[in-house]
Amino acid sequence: MRISSLGRWVISVVSGLLLVLLPVGKVWADDAVDVKQQRIAIALAGEPPNLNSLVTTDQISNFILAHVMEGLLQYDQHGQLGAGVAERWELRADGATFWLRRNARWSDGKPVTAQDFAFAWRSAVAPATASQYAPALFPIANAERINRGELPPAQLGVRAVNAYKLEVKFERPCPYFLGLTATSTFYPVREDFFKQRGERYAADADDLLYNGAFALTRWVHGAQLTLDRNRMYWNRAQVHLQGIDVPYITSDANALFNLYKNGNIALAQLEPETLQESITRGYPVKLFSVGTMFYWEFNLRAGRVAANKSFRRAIQALFDPELLVNKIVGLPGVRAADSLYPRNFKANEQAFIDVFPPPLPPRNLAQARQWLEQARTELGLLQFPPLILLCGDSQRAQKEAEYFQQLLSAGLGLQVRIDKQIFKQRLDKMTRGDFDIVAAAWGPDYDDLLTFGDLLASWNENNRGRYRSDEYDRWVSVAQREADPQKRLEAFAHMQRLLIEDVPLLMTYENAVAYVQHPQLQGVNRSIFGGDPNFRYARVVDVAKP
Repeated sequence: MRISSLGRWVISVVSGLLLVLLPVGKVWADDAVDVKQQRIAIALAGEPPNLNSLVTTDQISNFILAHVMEGLLQYDQHGQLGAGVAERWELRADGATFWLRRNARWSDGKPVTAQDFAFAWRSAVAPATASQYAPALFPIANAERINRGELPPAQLGVRAVNAYKLEVKFERPCPYFLGLTATSTFYPVREDFFKQRGERYAADADDLLYNGAFALTRWVHGAQLTLDRNRMYWNRAQVHLQGIDVPYITSDANALFNLYKNGNIALAQLEPETLQESITRGYPVKLFSVGTMFYWEFNLRAGRVAANKSFRRAIQALFDPELLVNKIVGLPGVRAADSLYPRNFKANEQAFIDVFPPPLPPRNLAQARQWLEQARTELGLLQFPPLILLCGDSQRAQKEAEYFQQLLSAGLGLQVRIDKQIFKQRLDKMTRGDFDIVAAAWGPDYDDLLTFGDLLASWNENNRGRYRSDEYDRWVSVAQREADPQKRLEAFAHMQRLLIEDVPLLMTYENAVAYVQHPQLQGVNRSIFGGDPNFRYARVVDVAKP
């Protein structure tokens, strides 16, 4: 999942729009929490770029979708994969069968049916949809050929046997398929409503139907959103909050902390300065390892300096992620990274990167300068042109970009121009390739190493730097098709090696967050999957305020 600027924690770190404070009046009895109305207020870091589940890729949109939509399976209050619209299921080597609960309803009261899933999946894989997550459906029979335009979407290996039974035929065994069904690309879409809305689908609150715990009832673009409990949700008795109000949109950590101190919002993520003030004030500080990997991604398109491997190796030899984490990030729990795989992901009960340590090249200034001179010769340049470093607009994003700028200038004499953009515009520039280097991050969508491994496959549209390697693609294919767990792990180890050898990206760190949470807000589920943070099981309790 594409992470917005600098953090998986959607409430604050992720880059978005600048602070928007509009005099809209008081909507709830107590700004941050209201025990009588069971409402809370939070801030988002940016406008959700796209709430169409067929095509969305970013974490802000997925945070909203995780609260207003539900797949066949979902993550429960313990962060475990469990029943959603499907009340039971059967996973086999050749496919899967799902039995849907008969009391699942859309927000307009009509039943959620197996056909709604079949329509959504056929639409997502259709070439005309241009879904960047279409490859997630490739384990389903014929999906890849449909996406290439070789077969019609109707031949996708999914069939609504009746209104409440869905059968899926696999192209290849897929032991992680159940986790896929909890992701946004696999959410249901009702065909009649989708066609009725046309190009307006998901553009505003009333241009969507909802089958999750909440419904988006108000969306003032660029300013605020309101989520109210979905009275048609099948499990509404277990949803305690009546509403989630989002009256602020900002990526400014200081502004967020001030909003929290003033009782305007119930949660705020901390940066080093605000962390210290929180400790001084005696606020209980919470920590959470989010499983998101941050990196600098190079643009390998023709005509770009970064397309030269020697140039990338020069920067690789110069950069030490430990220094960035210690000098710039300065937050507990954040780990310097040399691999694309986070420590949450295991190999034989151990962290994958402990079982398969990344084969790191030497890091020293002399080696970096040798690589740079080799690149200059290979490119036939007298001097290197200025580099465009694209980044988000949060304070941390700016600090990291300035550190990288100074590092390349002092160490290699390279001129770097920082292009700071709000999240939505940064995504657009990344897609168009309007950068030389971009600050990026990726969070896991499901519990399998492939959620990171296939990110750099040549066919993956989220591969924004356009890295192309036949060998890398071959190992991705092995991981997709191989049933032997050890052979799959070895395939991921080969992918890790190639990313270090070819340097399409430069790993920086595995993120963790420090945050403060209103003491009356309880039951918030923190999980690396399923729309973190998850408020579906949260409630406001009647205890003394700080």
